[in-house]
Amino acid sequence: MAATVRCKFMCNSVTKSVHWNDKSRNLYSAKFTVVYGDSEENKKFFEASPSGSFEIGTYKEDHFEPGKQYYLDITPAPVPVPAA
Repeated sequence: MAATVRCKFMCNSVTKSVHWNDKSRNLYSAKFTVVYGDSEENKKFFEASPSGSFEIGTYKEDHFEPGKQYYLDITPAPVPVPAA
C-alpha cells in the first residue's frame, strides 16, 4: 500500500444553503486552495503541490473557518470485495 500524502490547504470560504433534498436542513460548503509561501512550512508545501483546490459539504456549520489552514491526508482506501 502506498504511503500517506499530506497536503496543506487554506479555507477560502464557507457558504450556507438549504439542503437540496431536505429543506429542513442546511448545508455548509467550504472551498479550499493550496497554501503558498507565507511561512517556511508553507513554502515547502507549495513546492510539492503548487496548485489544487477542493470543495466539501457538511451539515455542521463549525467544521471549517475561512482564513484557517488545514492539513489534508490522502491514503489509499481498500477496494471492497463484492458480496457473493
